[in-house]
Amino acid sequence: MRKICGWTWRIIVGFVIISAASVAVLRWLPVYVTPLMVIRSLEGAARGEGLHGWHHTWVPLEDMSPWLPRAVVASEDTRFYDHHGFDTVEIEKALKEREQGKRHRGASTISQQTAKNVFLWPSRSWVRKGFEAYFTALIELLWPKERILEVYLNSIEMGPGIYGAEAVARQRFDKTAKDLTRRQSALIAVSLPNPLKRNPAHPTSYMRRRASTIQRWM
Repeated sequence: MRKICGWTWRIIVGFVIISAASVAVLRWLPVYVTPLMVIRSLEGAARGEGLHGWHHTWVPLEDMSPWLPRAVVASEDTRFYDHHGFDTVEIEKALKEREQGKRHRGASTISQQTAKNVFLWPSRSWVRKGFEAYFTALIELLWPKERILEVYLNSIEMGPGIYGAEAVARQRFDKTAKDLTRRQSALIAVSLPNPLKRNPAHPTSYMRRRASTIQRWM
């Protein structure tokens, strides 16, 4: 038992050191590949579609349209610049709605989604949620808000095989991320909750209405 405890302690300490070092390094280095990109590619191979690649080009925040981060914050996380990784207001609302038997709503912040996209795998398990909370706290501690937003906008899934602002701008609108208009940015933000089914270049009536609301919030 003493040996087991000793090895367990070493594993925990090693994980903390390695994870903290990884987060610290990625404060400056571009994120070119995420677990989700690899998983989606393997899923395609499992379905018999072949091992295909993905569309992704890293661009710094200053090379994106200023409308895009505004649209995403307005749509996904209005208190992004005020909280420290976890939006307690939205969490309380989600818990109350669950108690009332209403449809479950998401309460994940941009920081949480960034932690999940860059360091973890897609799943709804409590184990994954625990790791997500840990990495969220780390990136909030070691990265400025602008860096979190930059990594988020470069790594999030924005369509089938499409990841990040530059890829979605080129694949959906045939332009660079820097040239996205206010309306196009809002439509991209609307697609994020379900990027595999929502196409910002061919919006449904709901997407158009929602984009107009986001534009007012922007």
